Amino acid sequence: MNAAADTETEPDYRFTLANERTFLAWIRTALALLAGGVAVSQFYVPRGGSAFHDALGAVCILLAALVAVGALMRWRSVQSAMRRAVPLPASRLAPAVVAGVCLAAVLGVVWAAT
Repeated sequence: MNAAADTETEPDYRFTLANERTFLAWIRTALALLAGGVAVSQFYVPRGGSAFHDALGAVCILLAALVAVGALMRWRSVQSAMRRAVPLPASRLAPAVVAGVCLAAVLGVVWAAT
């Protein structure tokens, strides 16, 4: 690491605000997943005691927690990279969300088919 990367400077406020808007978009996604998970697990009356709605609700709620924590970690790492004028780190949040949504979709299809 070079000495320039150790020095922090205040980034252009437009980039800071864009980073914050991205963080808030991830938080909205987490809230939507949380609401969907609660709705599926609490308000659906299963046909014949199916456990798929519980699993689907749990996946959505756990994914919401992952997105919320990941959003904060991503916001902090991007902000730090901007302050140090280094390249932005790769995002691990998006692939994790895609995997979780695919799992929820598979559970939803299985649930709908039963």
